[in-house]
Amino acid sequence: MSITFLEKKPGQRACSQKDEKGELCVGHLKRWYQAPAEVVSAAGHDAQVFRCERCHALYLPSAKDTSSAGLQYEVRPVNLLGGFMRHGGK
Repeated sequence: MSITFLEKKPGQRACSQKDEKGELCVGHLKRWYQAPAEVVSAAGHDAQVFRCERCHALYLPSAKDTSSAGLQYEVRPVNLLGGFMRHGGK
């Protein structure tokens, strides 16, 4: 049995698979923390696996995704008042 992963687009939160009628699934993509061992081994040890709650399609985040939905956001310094600083430190 081969496991197929779809690419989760940057900021994508709903499933984009189509059913046999050609309609979109639009199920919510949730991070799958307790994936079976064969899914973890197919995706890689440190990979984040997302699964559609309706059709159970499996997604891996895109490498280009820097949003908080992809959990690969850019760390920025914060000043004493809690505001984000620019990269130059100003």
